[in-house]
Formats: sequence, C-alpha cells, structure tokens
Amino acid sequence: MEQSLSILNQAFTITLFVLAMMLIIEYLNVFTRGMWSQGLKKSTWKQILTGSLLGILPGCLGAYTAVSLYVHNVIGVGALVATMIATSGDEAFFMFSIIPEAAILIHVIIFAIAIITGFIVQFFYKKKVVVSCPDKQFEIHQATIEMDRFDFKKIWYQLKTPTLLRSLLIVFLVGVLLFVLFSHDEAHGNILLSMPAMDIHEHPEWIKYTFIAVSVISLFIVITVNNHFLSDHLWSHVLKKHFLRIFLWTLGTMILLFFLTNYLDLENLIRDNLFLVLLAAVLIGIIPESGPHLIFIMLYASGNLPFSILLASSIVQDGHGSLPLLAETRKGFVVVKLINMAAGFIVGGLGLLMGV
Repeated sequence: MEQSLSILNQAFTITLFVLAMMLIIEYLNVFTRGMWSQGLKKSTWKQILTGSLLGILPGCLGAYTAVSLYVHNVIGVGALVATMIATSGDEAFFMFSIIPEAAILIHVIIFAIAIITGFIVQFFYKKKVVVSCPDKQFEIHQATIEMDRFDFKKIWYQLKTPTLLRSLLIVFLVGVLLFVLFSHDEAHGNILLSMPAMDIHEHPEWIKYTFIAVSVISLFIVITVNNHFLSDHLWSHVLKKHFLRIFLWTLGTMILLFFLTNYLDLENLIRDNLFLVLLAAVLIGIIPESGPHLIFIMLYASGNLPFSILLASSIVQDGHGSLPLLAETRKGFVVVKLINMAAGFIVGGLGLLMGV
C-alpha cells in the first residue's frame, strides 16, 4: 500500500512539473511571436541553427514551428532534420524533471549532432520540398493573439475580478508552494520528490529548488496573463490536452518499471543485450507519439540503462513533432526518420563501444 501511494505521489508530482514547464514554454512561444522566420530564407546556416534551437525547446512547439516553416519553403530539409534530431518532444520535460543533469548534457550533445547532421544533409540534398500548409490538420502553435505585456492596471483588475479558472490556479499553485516550502521529509527534506523505487536523489535539494522556481514562474504567468491565454492556451492546450495523458503514461511506466526491477534481473538482462536494446530504442523512436519512449528515461534514472542508449532514443524520437509532417508528406516523414535513425544508431553504437 505504501509503495502504491509513493508511485501515485511521484507520478502526480512529475506530471505537475512537466505541465508547469509546458506552461512556461507556451508563454514564451506566445510572448515572442513572429520572430522565427525573419531572415531565414537566404541563409542555410541560420536555418540549421534556428532549427536546432527550435528542436531543443522542451515539448513539440519548436518542432511544430519548424515543420510549418519547412512546408512554407522558409527552411530546407537540412534544418528540418536538425530540428527533429534536437527535439525530444514531451520526454524532454520528463528528463529535466527526473534526471536534470543528464538532460542538460543530452541536449548539449544532440544540439551539436543536429547542427552537424543538418549541414551534411543540406550539402547532399539541396532541394526544398514545397507542400501545402498542415494547419488544416494540426494545430501549429503560432501566436496570433495580442498579449497584455505587464499592463499593471489590467493585471490588478483581473486580480480584483478573477475568473474561476484563474482563482483555482492561484490557490492551487500557492498551496503547492507552501507545501514544498514547509513540508519536512527526514530523508530528503521534500515529501513531494521522494521516489523509493528509483535512485534519482543524488541532489534532492537542487531538485526541490528547481520545483519551487518553476512553480513561482507558473504563478507569475497565471497572475499576469490575460483571460484568453488562460482559457485557450493554458486550459485548452496544456491542461485539457496533456494532463491526463502525461499522468497515465507516467504512472503506467512507473508501475511497469516497478515490476521489472522487482521480478527480473533487469540490470544483467540489459547488460547482456545492449545492442538489441539500442535497436529497440531506435525502432520505438519511429513512433510519432510522446509516451512510449518514457521507459528509457525511467530505466536510465533507475541505473539500469547506459547513457548512450538514452541518447540514441532522444536523437531518434521527436514526440508529436513530426505528426504535421506525416500528414502532409509521408515521403518527407520517412526520409527524416531514416536519417534520424541512422544518426541515433551510429551515436548510440559508438557510445556502447566506448563503454558509455
């Protein structure tokens, strides 16, 4: 019973952290509207650099933006490949919440790999494929609304006459902050971030303060943004679309990992079949869905998976980022995925040979 409550507690905590980071990225995406496509068409290196930067943004927003730029003939296929290599979809949020130090290292590495691969691809494949815009099939997250940028009169008015959603979110976030700040756990000083089944607490205080910082930023956003952002972006996109899916995938993966680690000699099983596990990670990376790849993050966090296989998985998979591309050009989707699979397998294989 205690173990079940612990798993539920940790799954809910991870979900909150992931959603808070999604909110921050959504806010930045809206706040910096219109700056992605300026001056890209005439410069290959700007395209590839921009694509790589879009890719390392946690979540699928950067990848969606890159696909939109690609189908509008703003960037070439090299930049698109760079984006898809650099992006890890929603799994990036999980990595930063569970294994933050490894997540930073992975993103630095795949950013470099994305740039190199992008230039190689662009050198051999200079043709730009022009297809119709995928907006009709998928929601490309381009900000078209006007945001009130720190108009204190409007902010004060919104606080005096808050909507139900704003009131609930403020109360909830304040409650979470107070709980994290004043709760006491004998082992780690933080009840929220305890996970007995997994050894991920080398730096519990660092994780605690990161959680506090993300919560404070989320509270600031909830207080200052207009009602449109709260209803259309936070509720409709972040909470309504992602909360249940993230929670269920996290909970399911943790339950699966609990049984695997308790009833199988998982460490030896993976150690004796490293290249088969690498191949599985690369093949699962084909799936344009956030969730199936979470098992590799959890395995690494529990100390049962080599870093190189997690790196390969991060290179190949891109969450939902390639769905708009699949909707418009299946050939483009296959080409990008094959290149990413090759890059992931080569990098992962070299890592295993080097003992990483």
